[in-house]
Amino acid sequence: MNIENEYVYDFVSYTIVSHVFTLGYAAMAAGLVFFLVTSSNSHPRYRLSSALSAVVMVSALLELYVISQRWTQAFRWDGEAFVQAETAFSNGYRYMNWSIDVPVLLTQLLIVMGVTGAAFRRAWALFAGAGLLMVYTGYVGQYYEVERTAPFWVWGAVSTVFFLVILVLVYRVVHGNLPRLPENARGLAKSVWWLLFVSWMLYPGAYLMPVLIDGTDGVVARQITYTVADITSKVIYGVLLAVIARKVSIAEGFTDAVPSDVARVRGGITEVQAPGRV
Repeated sequence: MNIENEYVYDFVSYTIVSHVFTLGYAAMAAGLVFFLVTSSNSHPRYRLSSALSAVVMVSALLELYVISQRWTQAFRWDGEAFVQAETAFSNGYRYMNWSIDVPVLLTQLLIVMGVTGAAFRRAWALFAGAGLLMVYTGYVGQYYEVERTAPFWVWGAVSTVFFLVILVLVYRVVHGNLPRLPENARGLAKSVWWLLFVSWMLYPGAYLMPVLIDGTDGVVARQITYTVADITSKVIYGVLLAVIARKVSIAEGFTDAVPSDVARVRGGITEVQAPGRV
């Protein structure tokens, strides 16, 4: 049982949560279009990152749509407020989505940072293992959030340990591979680290929201926090990786990554650059 099922909601609180869910899956839909349209802007060796971003968008979009429908089914208007219906709301769908998205998001980072061979396999195994353990231990803990008994704290603490392991690994991957990137991409790579650090810190906060803010305000704050974290750590994160991949591709001489039909003015004559010319 999640804490959302414990309350009666006024019209404003209920509607804000509903709208936040809609914002979430609308952002994922927009991200999906972006990654599909721009996937050819980088060298083929980096295009897998855009393809994986599209996978993340589809996965998150479906999850947010399902959880939005669950919210609608879990409560009914009785003329004065939204009260519990026969269906229970569950945040567990988020964890199932994260079990897909977390390993994929971390794989994208390895691809764009140019990690290959045995180093890629080793880092991927650590990312996937720690990521899944982080998600599934948190998944177990959230079932005890109403009573807030020992399992809620213990499983939450265990999940946090794996979360910290991932942050350390991401830091090492980013900063350890900066020399492989062109100068104009290194700042963005550091921004990816900070974006992931800040956005992922929101998830433990949302997990603890029933403790931090009791009542319907806590539910609204939690769903906003989850959705903001999802948008930043998936859509914006993917966009930054796509930009880095494009800059690296250009530095490696992949001319298709340079916008075609670039107008140049020479001697008062506008010249249109053909695709493939530098």
